[in-house]
Amino acid sequence: MLTHPQFDPVAFSIGPISAHWYGLTYLFAFICFIILGRWHVRRRPELGWNAQSIDDLLFYGIFGVIVGARLGEVLFFQPVYYFAHPIEIFSVWKGGMSFHGGFLGVLIAMWLYGRRHNRSFWEITDFIAPMIPIGLASGRIGNFINGELWGRPMSEALPWAMHYPWVDDLPRHPSQLYQAAGEGLLLFILLWWFASRPRPPRAVSGLFLAGYGILRFIAEFFRTPDPGIFSELGLGWTTAQWLCIPMMIIGIYLIVRALFISSNGKQAPLLEKRSGFRSFDPNG
Repeated sequence: MLTHPQFDPVAFSIGPISAHWYGLTYLFAFICFIILGRWHVRRRPELGWNAQSIDDLLFYGIFGVIVGARLGEVLFFQPVYYFAHPIEIFSVWKGGMSFHGGFLGVLIAMWLYGRRHNRSFWEITDFIAPMIPIGLASGRIGNFINGELWGRPMSEALPWAMHYPWVDDLPRHPSQLYQAAGEGLLLFILLWWFASRPRPPRAVSGLFLAGYGILRFIAEFFRTPDPGIFSELGLGWTTAQWLCIPMMIIGIYLIVRALFISSNGKQAPLLEKRSGFRSFDPNG
């Protein structure tokens, strides 16, 4: 049985300034978004994006993910604690960032970006979806380093069983690493391949929603449930699983709708001339 290394949450300090590992994983995610975004621009130039638009998308996305993820944690998972300790809401370096809240925050940010830059919502989400999972993997590594979101008890006979000394003496699933591999690396590979060729509008976004929803739903069976609003109602599934249900339903609907319309010859042209470059039909 393995023992968690119990990393120091502070990666390094320069005078009074300390850099936490959790914050560095977010920085790494943002850097990966820029690198992958530029790569995606080069391999799909017909989409009409460029390096400047990648930077603008990241600017909007940073605010959306940080504000949304924190508010999601406060409202969906630990409302009683944070309402009793409101100053803790701002302590983001301690962890406690909800994916579902961050996801909603990013959606709002991308809608605002589209309004300002005359881009359709689905055009934007189809473009950014392949770059997101690597950031999710980085965040889960941050959870592991922080020693939070540990897994459920498991057999110590399995070589990867993890002991978290500050929790109890039971061997547990390293669920943070499961999620980094599933909704991070595996989902990235799937989306990166799927988005490498022209697809009907909404298809890439739908695959992200369905893929994440399914992988996260499965991962929750190995992760100690969070004390969320749905978990406390005794409905059988965890709060995260209930939040994944609409993601899966909407994602599958978007995929089926996109492929069904395309297969029946009713799909609007994927690309059209606009301002000297080609891009998705804003009404598609």
